[in-house]
Amino acid sequence: MSNMLIVEDAKTKEKIRCHLRGRFKLQGLKPIVGDIVEYVRVQDAGVVESVLKRKNELLKPRVANIDQVVCVYTIKKPEVSLLILDKLLVLIEEARLNVLLILNKIDLLTEEDKEKKDHFIKTYSKIYPLLCTSTKTGEGLEKLKEYFKDRLSVFAGLSGVGKSSLLNSICPGINLRTQEISERTKRGKHTTTAAELIHLPFGGHVVDTPGFSLIDISHVDPDNLKFYFPEFVENGNCLFKDCTHISEPGCRIKQMVEEGKISTSRYESYVTMYKEVSK
Repeated sequence: MSNMLIVEDAKTKEKIRCHLRGRFKLQGLKPIVGDIVEYVRVQDAGVVESVLKRKNELLKPRVANIDQVVCVYTIKKPEVSLLILDKLLVLIEEARLNVLLILNKIDLLTEEDKEKKDHFIKTYSKIYPLLCTSTKTGEGLEKLKEYFKDRLSVFAGLSGVGKSSLLNSICPGINLRTQEISERTKRGKHTTTAAELIHLPFGGHVVDTPGFSLIDISHVDPDNLKFYFPEFVENGNCLFKDCTHISEPGCRIKQMVEEGKISTSRYESYVTMYKEVSK
């Protein structure tokens, strides 16, 4: 394990190259992005003495002490599966973190995409704060700054959805590397290779993270999965208290799906995940 890391001083905002005391390696401890540490200055470098207790931790991407997770989704270039998004939201709900949803690259959407766009907004705006953004037209970027101000935020989303481009647009000068979507695979490439804490000039910090294509939820307890769908928790007064919302009679959730009060796609994601984690 590397014993070097970059620490940003809370008062001066200076970035200092530090190394860890040997006991960190002996104890198998390693600070992660977002950790608050105590360090001592040694000439032009520093030594990390301790890592303070984390108030929370997101497992993927692995970041600590977060105020909100900004999930970036796109309908085009790339077209992202709603199941992938719902799996990511489950992991965030499991960590009990706040969510901001971004529908990015809306300048690419045509009349043919209207149904998908309307479904996305109708489904998710009932559950989470949602912004539509475009780095080409500037739509939503000023509002995005308001959400970031004085908070520690972490970007999360599939490779190619435009996380780095959004950061470049709201924070000119950081010059994060971006890359066009592959015409052959219709997927993005990993332009961010490691999680990085970025100070925002208008206040707050954001963590740019590597994108992903698959999300592992195998550790999730199937009995707890239903609690990670906020609309289920709000409306789940079923006949049986231990209802899994799969095949039991008197299930309020299935009734609300049939009545159109809960999104069919969200319920289908739940059923798919439940079967996956129940194996």
